[in-house]
Amino acid sequence: MSTDANFFRDLAYVLLAAGVGGGVARLARQPVIIGYVLGGILVSPFTPGPVVSELHTFDLFAEIGVILLMFFIGVEFSPQELLRLRWVGLVGGTLGVLAMTALGFAAVRLVGCQRIPALIVGMIVSTASTLVLVRLLLDRGELHARHGRVAVGITLVDDLAVVIFIFLIPSLGALEPGRITAVGIALVKAGAVLLPFGVLAAKVFPRLLARVARTQDRELFLLVTLLLSVGTAALSQAAGLSLALGAFLAGLLISGSDYAHEALARLLPLRDVFVAVFFVTVGVLIDPRTLLDNVPLVSVMIGLVVVGKLVVWTLLVRLFRETWRTALLVAVSLTQIGEFAFLLARVGISAGHLDQAVFNATLLTALLTILLNVALLQLAPRWLTGWKRAGLAPPALPREGDGTRGGHVILCGFGPLGSAVGEALETFKVPFLVVDTDPDTIQGLAERGVPSLYGDAQHERILEHAGLSRAAALLVTLREADAAYGIVRAARRLHPEIPILARAGSAEEQGRLRSAGATGVVQPRLEGAAYLIQETLTRLGLPAARADAYLNRFRHAMDLPVRQGLSGPDVLPDVREIRLAASAELSDQSLREAHVRERFGVLVLAVRRADGTSEVTPSPETILRPGDRLRVFGLPLQIAAFEAAATDPAAAASGREKPERRRAGAP
Repeated sequence: MSTDANFFRDLAYVLLAAGVGGGVARLARQPVIIGYVLGGILVSPFTPGPVVSELHTFDLFAEIGVILLMFFIGVEFSPQELLRLRWVGLVGGTLGVLAMTALGFAAVRLVGCQRIPALIVGMIVSTASTLVLVRLLLDRGELHARHGRVAVGITLVDDLAVVIFIFLIPSLGALEPGRITAVGIALVKAGAVLLPFGVLAAKVFPRLLARVARTQDRELFLLVTLLLSVGTAALSQAAGLSLALGAFLAGLLISGSDYAHEALARLLPLRDVFVAVFFVTVGVLIDPRTLLDNVPLVSVMIGLVVVGKLVVWTLLVRLFRETWRTALLVAVSLTQIGEFAFLLARVGISAGHLDQAVFNATLLTALLTILLNVALLQLAPRWLTGWKRAGLAPPALPREGDGTRGGHVILCGFGPLGSAVGEALETFKVPFLVVDTDPDTIQGLAERGVPSLYGDAQHERILEHAGLSRAAALLVTLREADAAYGIVRAARRLHPEIPILARAGSAEEQGRLRSAGATGVVQPRLEGAAYLIQETLTRLGLPAARADAYLNRFRHAMDLPVRQGLSGPDVLPDVREIRLAASAELSDQSLREAHVRERFGVLVLAVRRADGTSEVTPSPETILRPGDRLRVFGLPLQIAAFEAAATDPAAAASGREKPERRRAGAP
């Protein structure tokens, strides 16, 4: 009973340290990592006040944090981004990591370190904190600038290097004379165990996630995703490899699936909690009185991270024909170490290669370089501006992704209302991206080549992947009031200026959405669709006459009042009645099962049965019977494709062939 009491007391101390430390760091506009570590020092046995007594328990929690962190690295690892950056990201990043590791090894050897500890310190100083880098670039609006993209591309190589380092560090003892082949044997063993597993998991994981997603059960999706990350890590450990390596591979295996972003969004709060515990436990292990015991090593490490990285990365990035401005800003962005340095230092201690003094030096270097990095990122643009005036720097490149009206439209939900808006956007060739939690809808849109993203748009991460910072407008067409409110709130936090148009089912919902930051709110169904179309086209600055003509055609199709005196251009949607053949593939399916909107882009306005009865604005559950006459609304080519499928089974089969899919988030 007393053990239980100690555990819950210690848990309260750890969470209190994380909350207080993280809160203070945010108030001071510093990365929360610093706050977590300092909070851990406050509850350590080496400082007065509350003390965490059962640290071993929280070491286990910290391991879970490491697993989730490495899983996230695997999911977010983007070979496509590296290929887009070509040489500067892939080759330049690799050369930089190797150069910094060698430079660190040589410099630390000069202060008396043994070979293996010196090599690990070289690995530590070659890393950069992805969390710190992305957070600072987002705060400055520079994530999509050229130097921001190059810096993030280099950190992708860093992430991969960390995975390799974690695998190699326990085997570094094999570098002694006569045992060098042990590393090669370990690599062969890893390949023999993990390659068959990788082939199996690459086929099973995405299908499993697809089946779970179709249940629309959020808790089940979270549990299955957590099982994949932790279970693969456990399998990796059972094979004699590291937990972190297995978690990274699990993330990598699902990174290309439609459900990767939703997996990240679901696990993000859980990851943040366990990662906070990880950094607090790092602080608990630190005796502040010993931090300055090894001043020479700390001085060398800080010099390597700040001066060494500044020189190495500037020269390397410039070598790949980037401008001096871009090269200097990339180098400044990378002059810090963070969470991966702690992780590598812990692995080194666990393997018996590092002592507490080196760990303390790593901690102090990380804290001080992150603080210096924040200051340098604020000062560097001012310095470069001054050099530009003196004629020493080339002009700055224009900033990308600044949210101008040239961006795409994000459409949350693709039900009857959302598909009506999508039809208008397709007519005017306005790029748009659909975010939806129905995997069948996403699959149908992908078959038509419409950019789509599976996920719950209430999560900020999903909106970021949808390109909210570059979007021209956000439309929320969901029926669920709470979900719509959550999306509007999240979007307004991320982008204070973007137009947000939303659907409400009642006056109460309308007021709630406006209070959350919606620019325009409508109630509901057909008039709502007309309003959203009109507002979207107006805000995008399209020709008024053409937009009004489209609206008149839409109102006529929907039996709504039509404004007089406007003529319409030629390429606009039309209304046509089509008879469903007995042999058609669509026969005896519901509209939901047939995915008419997603596959063909047309709206079914009415269904007239063979017995003379009619159903206007049919529901998704309406069954299509042979002989039905369907009144449809769409572009001529879309109607032609639907008519072929409604009469010719071969045309329906060809309509299901998948064209090359465009990557979600890049309309």
